[in-house]
Amino acid sequence: MATSTPEIQRSRRAKSATRAGDRIFSGLSRGSGITLLVIMAAIAVFLTYRAINAISNDSTNFFTTFEWNPAGNPPVFGIAVLAFGTIVSSVIAMAIAVPVAIGIALFISHYAPRKLAKPLAYVVDLLAAVPSIIYGLWGAIFLVPYLDGLNKWLDQYLGWTYIFDKSSDGVARNIFTVGILLAIMILPIITNVTREVFLQVPRMHEEAALALGATRWEVIRMSVLPFGRSGIISASMLGLGRALGETMAVAVVLSPSFVLSGHLLDPGGGTFAQNIAAKFNEANEFGRDALIASGLVLFVITLLVNGAARMIIARRKEYSGANA
Repeated sequence: MATSTPEIQRSRRAKSATRAGDRIFSGLSRGSGITLLVIMAAIAVFLTYRAINAISNDSTNFFTTFEWNPAGNPPVFGIAVLAFGTIVSSVIAMAIAVPVAIGIALFISHYAPRKLAKPLAYVVDLLAAVPSIIYGLWGAIFLVPYLDGLNKWLDQYLGWTYIFDKSSDGVARNIFTVGILLAIMILPIITNVTREVFLQVPRMHEEAALALGATRWEVIRMSVLPFGRSGIISASMLGLGRALGETMAVAVVLSPSFVLSGHLLDPGGGTFAQNIAAKFNEANEFGRDALIASGLVLFVITLLVNGAARMIIARRKEYSGANA
């Protein structure tokens, strides 16, 4: 049998090194995933352990009570107002931010000339990096006074809807203002991710649509939006996660109160993150357990939202694969 040539030996050594690199990379990836699961499980265990102590000593129903006084005798606290404010403000933010973000992403990726698209994309990237407290200060000093006129207009012309009926006087430190501020905060995040997804659309898909005589909008409707639908959902859920957990900006803008009202223009309301930030330092040990219990609810809501997003994306992929 002929001996191996030096070229064959070098090829074998290269394959062996490649396989070793693959094994190392696979091990690191698996270890990172396991570490993430362990961290998530540790957070869940810690929150649950501290929450059980608080909920078991709550003299009222934790999920339906409109009061927060864990230092009382007996302790009385509940998350009804916090859950309502968190969910409603996030829904308002998503309703405003998602359509605008998709429009900006399409303009940057398919409409704007390159000389304008690059600076505009850079500005959007900068907005995503602005700290929350800066948004909060801007909202309290600039946004709240200017939204007072909008609140009066909505009350005058849409007050019959009950939602926009302003039943009490006061400045625009309400859930509606919080929703608008959150929309401004999550807009650059959704825009950045969506823009990158739109830029990944295969060029052949767009050229095929153009060859069939499609207009630019028809190309976007037939090629870009269907391809980027899962990416839009992912970007939206990423923005929703920030809206649900936003703390400092909401704490600066909102006038907190534990009055549950469907009038979004009335001052007051509260969110999970804002309540934790406002009351954590002054709370005793049991009060902190109560705040951790509310944090556990927010943790569960976030997991459910992310899980729902994953299910939607998976079903879209299965549907696209079945139609391919």
